[in-house]
Amino acid sequence: MRLIRIHLIVPVILMLALALPLAALAASPREAVEVDVQKVLTTLAEPAFKGESREVKITKIRSIINEIFDYTELSKRTLGREWAKFNAAQQAEFVKLFSDLLEKTYADRLLAYSNEKVVFDKENMLNESQSEVFSNVLTGDGKKIPLDYRLVLKDGKWRVYDVIIEGISMVKNYRDQFRDILAKDSPEQVLKMLREKVAKG
Repeated sequence: MRLIRIHLIVPVILMLALALPLAALAASPREAVEVDVQKVLTTLAEPAFKGESREVKITKIRSIINEIFDYTELSKRTLGREWAKFNAAQQAEFVKLFSDLLEKTYADRLLAYSNEKVVFDKENMLNESQSEVFSNVLTGDGKKIPLDYRLVLKDGKWRVYDVIIEGISMVKNYRDQFRDILAKDSPEQVLKMLREKVAKG
């Protein structure tokens, strides 16, 4: 009798699980970003990591960061309506170049980590697949820097598409810059500019 009940119950449980929205199956946005950020901080604080070359450090951090960010979503939101001006090949190249540029821009800031703490606060669900997570960076001299994340749920995982530092959105900041450039230049000119910036190192 018990075996029969198990055979009857298991399919029902599976059906219920499949019927749940992805947001119900995934970790909460706060849990997801907190775990990923902690991975970065733990890696940065490791004594062995501090003795590595800059190239090795960046490679290790990149592997973690790539799991946190959705660079395609970030790129689409950064370009906004201008995204449609790029053909598929140009869009793919923009995503790659833009992610490389962001890495170069923020790598040294990450590597300068000196045991700052990140304290996570609440999350705010914008809808079933978008959320905001609020946090503060506590510096060694007692400063509290607001650092917030905007996330999107894709394939069962929450991924970051924007970071807001002291109220300034990274996406909006770059969107304004690219909008001004695209008002007078073509997508190919934008890609050329990005190639040159990335190549400079």
